[in-house]
Amino acid sequence: MAETAPLWAVVVLPLALVVLAGVAAGADAVLSAAHGGAGAWRRAADPWREAVRLLVQQPRRTRAADRWLGRIGIGLVPVAAVLAAAVVPWGLRPVTDPAVGVVWFNAMEALAWAAVWLAGWGPNSAFSLVGGYRFLAQGLAYELPHMLALTTAALGAESLRVGAVVAAQRGLWFVVWMPVAFAVHLLSAAALAFWGPFAHPLGRNVAGGAAAEWSGPDRLVLLAGRWLLLAAGAAFAVPLFLGGGHGPLLPAWLWTVVKTAAVLAALLGLRHLVPTVRMDRYMEVAWLVLVPLTLLQALVVAVVVLGRR
Repeated sequence: MAETAPLWAVVVLPLALVVLAGVAAGADAVLSAAHGGAGAWRRAADPWREAVRLLVQQPRRTRAADRWLGRIGIGLVPVAAVLAAAVVPWGLRPVTDPAVGVVWFNAMEALAWAAVWLAGWGPNSAFSLVGGYRFLAQGLAYELPHMLALTTAALGAESLRVGAVVAAQRGLWFVVWMPVAFAVHLLSAAALAFWGPFAHPLGRNVAGGAAAEWSGPDRLVLLAGRWLLLAAGAAFAVPLFLGGGHGPLLPAWLWTVVKTAAVLAALLGLRHLVPTVRMDRYMEVAWLVLVPLTLLQALVVAVVVLGRR
């Protein structure tokens, strides 16, 4: 069992995840305004200014809404992200390293399904409900290939413990011989954060979807949770496929930061290079392309693992 981080890391983890998500949101704002010239860098603070604006905004109410049910869903989005990140080793020491850490991460992402759907159901609005159901359909389509991708990495390490997956990559990172699983993980991380090309649950054609009727602090928590989910998904790619904190010269914690930043940069680039795709198109790709590819990748890894015995 890998040595776990000290108790104070339980408090630091949510703060670190918020900072990571905030930096990513700032970088995304800069990229969005890059065509505007030299003033683009000033947009880096836009997400924080928007957060302050939402904190003081008057909440909007809808008729016959189940506010508590919706708020439970909203609150569960960032909670699911933080709990998922608890098994991510920062360096070589995670906050917790349970025997089923890979399954735990996947379960927390599944919790986000229920959370976003509840956030869409609570306001008693057609637009928000459509957004919630869109996320359910999207999550179902991408959860299966994502689960297979996570299982493939665990299969390569012959363990569901995240620390064991990192230890198995001392000589060769899994991304080298599991490229399909790595790519599917990145796509699924974006899809389960309903972000970039997969932003239909918040689509303009349904006036903002799951977030349509939420305003003020409620909207802030929901949208911030979305960024936290993206940051957690990017961070989990590091121990799963990129060797965790292993690397020359730099300390393990710094390697984790560098690799996580690189993965987040790739996801940011995905948003700005690929437009939002029609749901039926990318769901078809998920079921008919990604599932067979991840099964084939898992078969190749299983043959390699059996050959090592």
